[in-house]
Amino acid sequence: MVDRCQPMPGVSVSSSPRESAPAAMSRREVLEAISGLLAGMLVAILSTTVVSTSLPVIVTELGGDQATFTWIITATLLATTVSTPIWGKLADMLDRKLLVQLALAIFVVASVASGFAQDPGTLIAFRAVQGIGAGGLMALVQVIFSDIVSPRERGRYMGLLGGIMALGIAGGPLLGGVITDTIGWRWNFYVAVPVAIVAIILIQRTLHLPKHSRRVKIDLLGAALIAGGVSLLLIWVTLGGSQFEWNSLASWLMLGGAIVLLGLAVLVELKVEEPIIPLSLFQNRTFTLTTMASLAVGVGMFGTSVFLSQYLQLSRGMTPTESGIFTLPQVAGMLVASTVAGAVISRTGAWKRWMVTGATLLTVGLALMSTLRYDTPFGLMFLYMAVLGLGVGMLMQNLVLVVQNTVDVSEIGAASAGVAFFRTLGGAAGVAALGAALAARVRTEVESGLVALGISAEDASAVGSGSIPDLSTLPEPVRLVIEQAYGLAIGEIFLIAVPLGVLTIVLVALLPNIALGTKNGIQQRAEKDSPLEAATRDEILADTPAELLIEVATDVGGGAPVLDDAERGPQDDDRDAARD
Repeated sequence: MVDRCQPMPGVSVSSSPRESAPAAMSRREVLEAISGLLAGMLVAILSTTVVSTSLPVIVTELGGDQATFTWIITATLLATTVSTPIWGKLADMLDRKLLVQLALAIFVVASVASGFAQDPGTLIAFRAVQGIGAGGLMALVQVIFSDIVSPRERGRYMGLLGGIMALGIAGGPLLGGVITDTIGWRWNFYVAVPVAIVAIILIQRTLHLPKHSRRVKIDLLGAALIAGGVSLLLIWVTLGGSQFEWNSLASWLMLGGAIVLLGLAVLVELKVEEPIIPLSLFQNRTFTLTTMASLAVGVGMFGTSVFLSQYLQLSRGMTPTESGIFTLPQVAGMLVASTVAGAVISRTGAWKRWMVTGATLLTVGLALMSTLRYDTPFGLMFLYMAVLGLGVGMLMQNLVLVVQNTVDVSEIGAASAGVAFFRTLGGAAGVAALGAALAARVRTEVESGLVALGISAEDASAVGSGSIPDLSTLPEPVRLVIEQAYGLAIGEIFLIAVPLGVLTIVLVALLPNIALGTKNGIQQRAEKDSPLEAATRDEILADTPAELLIEVATDVGGGAPVLDDAERGPQDDDRDAARD
């Protein structure tokens, strides 16, 4: 017996809403829907980058040192890293629109609190809470994009998102510098609040998603183990070599503890019903390669914006505003690359060549940046930054795109969050590790340089203790030693990152070249939820006698089959008139 609700050749049967996927949104509808999301993403990126040019001033005023400098950034990245997969899992279970508004609200409260901080510890704590909200935005915006735009068309809109991220990553330091030089560094934490409020209102007015929910069961133990393991690992990287020797009991305890916690997290994720990061995703070759590549992209994204401003202020003697202006070549490179690559990918469907090119430019850019010294011509520095920006711009959003194109629609939230997790983890680990390397190298160079000036080793050691110096208060010979030390050390930390760029080229080259799909997440979910898949329906129709199909159509249509206009004859019109 055939299900009487199935359509058949020549017969029109009304379908329930679940059986037909909704039509794709027009370009105008998509732009309206994502306006609030783009504003929210700008807020998330600004939370990390807007303080980068003012960090030397902040750390000096609050009485911090190089570790404080690193952890004001790392705390946000760490909280973002840990919370991103949790937000992604919630996105697969709850109302995504409500979740993204909640993330924005958390961000607003933490931003205001950060502006009132009176000591380094308080500021770092509130920056961590800020990172929780930013983690939600980083994960949820990508997921909602997949809901309303198909993979084939997503490149165009991902280009817009990439442009917003470029504006936030490299434009944030410029904005932060201007604010610091005019109204004070505390306003860096207030400036994004109006943008976040506008984003909440825009999302409420323009974003309309179908309701879908599942039973909420969050793996709290797994989340705690991941948070503890990643945090301990980053603390080990940050403090090693300065607060304790690498080959010491404290060092080995931290490293061993991180490995144990992350190992337990893997065991828990394998056993629980709703893991934070479904390990089955790593069976997907695209997901595995992409997450590994995201680590290097994170270093390129966050490491350059953080340490480049320090180089410009402490090695080249610039103000925060000037150092922000000098990051514009990187903004331009990222903006052009993400926009152009996104548009071309949407038009042609060819994505791999762009990603391989981006990985190559990322590596070349890191290598060029490693040649920076305290007297490098600015023209060369601008060129190096532009090359690095082009590489990051081509890779950043396309890594998410190719993952969303290959995973099941029910796991898009977790998969998108997974890519963001590893990208932010790369940024956090990169900032922590590179910051530790920078501090150690600067200390060594400053001490040796001051001893060469005739200053005693004890006094030289005190000057090179790791605190951020106020160059304007130092004698000319001492200032020159410190400028040279930072100029040399900055170049060396970029050299450390070059092997990660080479690894990214290999990983991207190994990605399967899978064609981009043409249906958005809402359409895919509607098809998946349909009572009878199209393939099954076609099989039933092929095996069902024509007489039975007519009989079913007659029953459904109230006594007679409802024929297409091309198949109707005079007798059909007469029969319909008689029935009426």
